[in-house]
Amino acid sequence: MKVIVAAVGKPRHPALAAAIREFEQRAERYWPLEVHEVRGEPAKAVSADLVRVREGERLAKVLPRSAHVVACDPGGSSMTSEEFSGWLQKERERGRDVAFVIGGAFGLSDAVRRSARERLALAPWTLSHELARLVLAEQLYRAGTIVRREPYHK
Repeated sequence: MKVIVAAVGKPRHPALAAAIREFEQRAERYWPLEVHEVRGEPAKAVSADLVRVREGERLAKVLPRSAHVVACDPGGSSMTSEEFSGWLQKERERGRDVAFVIGGAFGLSDAVRRSARERLALAPWTLSHELARLVLAEQLYRAGTIVRREPYHK
């Protein structure tokens, strides 16, 4: 089982980029992790819908066909950290790759949402795509500590 994170853009703020890297490295201790950053679409002269479509096409290209795709979306279902760790462990036991998809500033395209097996809300609020990636990375790390009953999760 491999965990794939497919996200639009690279983190721009150096402190956020460092925090994301830190938690992705921590998460790699528990889950084989693969991160794909796709180029964001310039939105100066095009509609938000067109931006989402173009970014969605780029995201679709990096997602393995056999992966269980999870769209990170504020309208998705929510899980506690314990529920998330249990779910992720079950996916590992099934031997399937899990791909989490994080959209850009305008969110995910309808095509990406439709192709996902499920939608996961990372918070009850709308998060910037950089913060969403940090929250996901931290929760992947926390899930690993929960599965192994390590002291990080309290």
